[in-house]
Amino acid sequence: MFRKTPLAWLQLTREKIRLLVALAGISFADILMFMQMGFKDALFESSTRPHKTLQAELVLISPKSESLVAMQDFSWRRLYQALSVEGVEWVSPLYLGLINWKNPVTSRERSILVLGYDPSKPVFNMPEVNENASLLKIPDVVFFDRSSRAEFGPIAERLEQGKSTSAEVGGRRVKVRSLFNLGASFAADGNLITSDLNFIRIFSDRQLGQIDAGLINLKPGVDAEKVRLMIEAQLPEDVMVLTHEGFVEFEQSYWRDSTAIGFIFSLGTMMGFIVGIVIVYQIIYTDVANHLPEYATLKAMGYRDRYFLSLVFQEACYLAILGFLPSLPIVMFLYGLTRNATMLPVVMTLNRAIVVLILTLVMCIISGAIAVRKLQEADPADIF
Repeated sequence: MFRKTPLAWLQLTREKIRLLVALAGISFADILMFMQMGFKDALFESSTRPHKTLQAELVLISPKSESLVAMQDFSWRRLYQALSVEGVEWVSPLYLGLINWKNPVTSRERSILVLGYDPSKPVFNMPEVNENASLLKIPDVVFFDRSSRAEFGPIAERLEQGKSTSAEVGGRRVKVRSLFNLGASFAADGNLITSDLNFIRIFSDRQLGQIDAGLINLKPGVDAEKVRLMIEAQLPEDVMVLTHEGFVEFEQSYWRDSTAIGFIFSLGTMMGFIVGIVIVYQIIYTDVANHLPEYATLKAMGYRDRYFLSLVFQEACYLAILGFLPSLPIVMFLYGLTRNATMLPVVMTLNRAIVVLILTLVMCIISGAIAVRKLQEADPADIF
């Protein structure tokens, strides 16, 4: 009889309005989880994009550094000491700093991240930067991130039209001669790349011998971890040697553990999960309460509790899948809207969709397990 009669489906679809309200509630919970997880992943992805563009097997930083926008400088002597270690091919200093950029059209100022390096070395894994690196040897020349927020002005549009483009950075007039793609992050709305000498010209209070990070490239076939340990043993404790992956994890751990942002997004995902449990529980509980006499009749006929449990779980799975499906196109639209407004990498991934679907199924099954307790406790003699 159970196989012939889709009782769970018939009960759900009997009251269409209530079913639609339930699906809307589940979709809302899914959208909330999708958005929070998307923001959290965008936080990690955007904050580590500069790290991932660097061509270096090892990175030297100060142990007092917290993140890419809160680096502590150290002497470049440590970097050149590492050059003497066997297996190291070449090294290059990296300078980082936030400074005000004045919009050339509106004259409004906004903080921008500046990366300075030796243009004779292929530090960045960005063809546009490497092909035009010789331009950075000219005084006061910078490259502008075309994926920066619109508040910095129509820099990319002007340059692509062949117009001469200049702006004020930290009160100093600079010329924009090329573009690159990096993207905004939660810490910086835009980025500039320039030479080490131009960096010192922009940041007049900085010294060339004080660097924020040291990039170490190794000879082909060399074990990076082995060289890292050798450098670590040779250098004093005023610097820290990280692998490229460790440098990325260093940034992620800062945003995950040392700021409230990562916690807030995780909490938002949990709240969406709890909201979904409450909504589904109310729907299934109401359905069980409304059909309690019918369930009691089946119970008196000899049907066991596991039958009713499977029945409620079927309803929960139907609700999970039907509520999940409409959330996908809505979230795709919201992701695109957020991406265009913030220039953050908020994109849908297959892994995230699978995770949210699993969470939705778990959410609905938990709700069904709680709701079915009323049915298990029901005595046919009491009901009739």
